[in-house]
Amino acid sequence: MEQKTFKKNLWNTAGKAGLILGLVSASYLFITQSLGQAEIPALLNSLAGGLLWLGKFIGCIWLMRFFMKKFVTENAGTDNSATFRLGMAMSLLSAIILAAFSFANVAFISPDFFAEQMDAVMQQLGPMMDSNSLNEMDKMLENLPQITFFSNLIYCFIYGMILSFILSRSIPSKDPFADYKPEEQ
Repeated sequence: MEQKTFKKNLWNTAGKAGLILGLVSASYLFITQSLGQAEIPALLNSLAGGLLWLGKFIGCIWLMRFFMKKFVTENAGTDNSATFRLGMAMSLLSAIILAAFSFANVAFISPDFFAEQMDAVMQQLGPMMDSNSLNEMDKMLENLPQITFFSNLIYCFIYGMILSFILSRSIPSKDPFADYKPEEQ
């Protein structure tokens, strides 16, 4: 019964954390997209984009660490492997949320924006391509929402898995003297 409660707590925490991490990443996606469409100088746009990326990068690491530490304090006896499993679950759920938002963005919210971007690329690369390559690029545009979904899902899950591995090595912290037993005199 205790194992069932522990798994329930793990997935509840992972669900909440995954939702927050996914929404932070999706917010970054939409903010940077609207920055790209804004009529501001390129230098300011690049600077703002870089600062936003750094904030998202550090913020997501901090959030994952925060939720891992919170889970350890709320669940006595949690070891490093359970913390890693929590991180994996958070990574999977946040990757699904971000991938869904990016799919919706490409397929429904801003399809014209992405079609314009592909047209600009086609105009630049078109003279260097043969007709078969141009046809394949058109097919790729038709599949862009699916490509975006799966590429974001895989990338974010792998990134989160690596981050979980790194963070879980020190959460919970190990007592280096736990096995030390002074000699009896």
